[in-house]
Amino acid sequence: MENQGLYLTSFQHKLLLKSLEGDLRPEYRRRVEIMLLADAGQSQAQICETLLCSPETARYWIAMAQAGLAHNWSARPMGRPKTVNEQYLARLKELASHSPREHGYPFQRWTAQWLSKHLEKELGMKLSSCHINRLLKEMGLSTRPKDNTTEKYSSSQKDINITIGNLPSNAEPNFGRLFAIAHPLQHTHAQKAT
Repeated sequence: MENQGLYLTSFQHKLLLKSLEGDLRPEYRRRVEIMLLADAGQSQAQICETLLCSPETARYWIAMAQAGLAHNWSARPMGRPKTVNEQYLARLKELASHSPREHGYPFQRWTAQWLSKHLEKELGMKLSSCHINRLLKEMGLSTRPKDNTTEKYSSSQKDINITIGNLPSNAEPNFGRLFAIAHPLQHTHAQKAT
């Protein structure tokens, strides 16, 4: 006997009826029942009254049935997203401390987005890039490279002497002294030659 409902295919109708036979959480059961009642021709108000659900919930799952997406009744997880556990934090710290190339990626530095993708693949928990960055900051880590520019400047400019002093307003410039300050090695060689 073929299903003559408003929205569901025969296959979807049978799939939803079969899912009701199992041990479902009440929220999942309500989703399925909303779609079956909508397919049977009941209005949103009637469904809300029958199942004691909110109009928003009824409207959403009626729209899913109308769009032909009734098979996705279990796709949206219930409740608050999973919280990060110690295993996740330890793995995040380990990954952030090593090059992505060690894990087969072509780039040199992790981004929060790539850390999120990699950890979702490994541990099945997806976090936003913002959340990854927040966790890294709490652990004292970052995906940004460490700034070594101050070390570079200090090591390359060890032998430079700078003299700061007041110049008399009527003084004539002494280019020999300026040359000696700018090029101290050449000036000492010139003095030794004379």
